[in-house]
Amino acid sequence: MKKESMSKRTQKAIETKKKIFEAARYLVTEHGIENVSVDSIVEAVGVSKGAFYVHFESKDALLAALINDYTNIADMDYKIFLATLSDYDSVLDILILLAEKISDFMEFNIGVDNMRALYKAHLTKTINTTSAMSYNRDLYKLFSEVLERGVNQGELREDIPVDSVAKHLILATRGITFEWCIRYPDFNLKEQVLDHYKILLYGLKK
Repeated sequence: MKKESMSKRTQKAIETKKKIFEAARYLVTEHGIENVSVDSIVEAVGVSKGAFYVHFESKDALLAALINDYTNIADMDYKIFLATLSDYDSVLDILILLAEKISDFMEFNIGVDNMRALYKAHLTKTINTTSAMSYNRDLYKLFSEVLERGVNQGELREDIPVDSVAKHLILATRGITFEWCIRYPDFNLKEQVLDHYKILLYGLKK
């Protein structure tokens, strides 16, 4: 009986943590990271602040978990998207389409306000953003795999390591996204990313 009671308490705790996390995700999507407080999260869930701190050390710890979740969702989205492009012969075309997909995800799934907050977090180190910044994240691997295919089929020059090219393409995307953040709304993110990719990729063409 005691074991069954413990199991129920554990299950309830898991459900509460999930509700807090999902409420935070919704509020961040609707209002932006910097406009969401612990009070607004617990009010949305209908739990006490104490219950919040049982599951998350701080608001920043919860935001770090959200960033990790968004990073995983984004990378999975890109991976699934690439799988739909298997019939494309040109790796350059695939990379341009992937750049377009990434631009759309940042603009419509994350939003300019949350991207601004993410850049601020990168700089101030107030939130752990390692999952989004790590060179081990799947996005770098996806770029490297596509570039490797381009080298193998003779479409891209082979004298530059694909890992290095992948990093530079993502660096370019990150820089253009920062420009979008500071010039919004007078800056078209997708248009600028695609233009820049075409300039970079033209130099890789064999």
